[in-house]
Amino acid sequence: MSCGNFALHTDKYQINMMYAHWFHGTLNRSAVFDMYFRKLPFGNGFAVFAGLERVIDYLKNLRFDEEAIRYLAEQEENYDPDFFDELRNFRFGGDLYAMEEGTIVFPNEPLLRIKARVFEAQLIETALLNFVNFQTLIATKAARVRRVAGSDTLLEFGSRRAQEQDAAIWGARAAYLAGFDATSNMLAGMKFGIPTKGTHAHSWVQDHDDEETAFAKFAEALPDHTSLLVDTYDVLGSGVPNAIKIAKQLEAKGKRLQSIRLDSGDLAYLSIQARKMLDDAGLPYVSITASNDLDEKTISEIKSQGARIDVWGVGTHLITGYDQPALGGVYKLVAREMENGEFEPAIKISANPEKITTPGIKDVYRIISRKTGKAEGDLITLAEGDVPNGETIRLFNPTHTYIQKKVSDYEASQLLKPIFLDGELVYTVPPLAESRKRYLEQLETFWPQYLRGLNPEPYPVDLSRRTWDMKMELIQKYME
Repeated sequence: MSCGNFALHTDKYQINMMYAHWFHGTLNRSAVFDMYFRKLPFGNGFAVFAGLERVIDYLKNLRFDEEAIRYLAEQEENYDPDFFDELRNFRFGGDLYAMEEGTIVFPNEPLLRIKARVFEAQLIETALLNFVNFQTLIATKAARVRRVAGSDTLLEFGSRRAQEQDAAIWGARAAYLAGFDATSNMLAGMKFGIPTKGTHAHSWVQDHDDEETAFAKFAEALPDHTSLLVDTYDVLGSGVPNAIKIAKQLEAKGKRLQSIRLDSGDLAYLSIQARKMLDDAGLPYVSITASNDLDEKTISEIKSQGARIDVWGVGTHLITGYDQPALGGVYKLVAREMENGEFEPAIKISANPEKITTPGIKDVYRIISRKTGKAEGDLITLAEGDVPNGETIRLFNPTHTYIQKKVSDYEASQLLKPIFLDGELVYTVPPLAESRKRYLEQLETFWPQYLRGLNPEPYPVDLSRRTWDMKMELIQKYME
């Protein structure tokens, strides 16, 4: 798909709203939108923000080409042809503030803040949600797997089960960002510089007269990178013994068998027995890789049974977000430009309290105690004149306001960074390895109770007093 056609990576109601703004002459009025999610996925204590690199590429290249224009002209709405001239000149000319990739994030805080002509801001909603929702979901799942795997090697094996090519490639990137060590996807490896790993399939063994011959032929082709899949027929009866034979043949040539892979059966038991067989044969350096519909729960259980697995290949349950396949992020109007050029805060009221939006142009600060170096909470403030300046602040839960604490002697780290200003990219996209490092370093700033994978303590995401007062005033105004 060409970059031009990405203009149609949107929902029809966005195009219809753009047309209505064009029709009424309000297309150039600015609006401010926040993107955030309301609930953490997988019952996790935190999420890992990902997707910004693709958002940047999308906004840089966003155009309506003639193919897209022709398609719109065929629609039943019968758009005025002059509307298409406006689309031909379309460019993103707004401001984008965003968290940096690898930032640990929480519900209800803006991950992205967009200020642009309403004509532009409406169009980009679908694509931005698509990119950020998916990659943040997969990065968060990967983070859960990494935390139970400890120092073991983690391989992303999900390409064949992903929802199409883009999900496989960008999902592999999100997994690496959140701590995986390599991917099996070659295109992701080339595109993002992720290390690639792989063994061979059962079909390689099946395509030879016997297992030992299949192993020998594979080792002959790749003597410095031999990993053998040992469960095609009988793991302990033939697979491991044949792998040991090949390992000895490689040693005679000054080479080493790198690993064996288990892909079925009782992985804990098989790994224990295989480890003993390898060690008894004088092959303690041969590592054991396991795969087979693994996720953080199964890995934790298998490890608790004393498994001797060094490398975990995680596929379907990672790349699909298997137990929660959508993040549920939203994109909400929080301020609109009035005729005098000033911005008026906007709020959405709902019978569901969690769906009531927080109005106004806002920033997010992470409050870090200087004494402990740990995060006390995140504070959502108004973007102008509401900056934590070192004075004692009162953090309070915006839903249950009696839950509060005073914080002094802290550092306030501003999380939303300028990415585009007036349509110009002002941010240098860091290497993926740097974003990965950011995530791993941020883990050290949180108390362990917030990072638990099961029943974590909710991390405080609070509103400044000015932000909370504005929200209450608007609720009262529209509820009268």
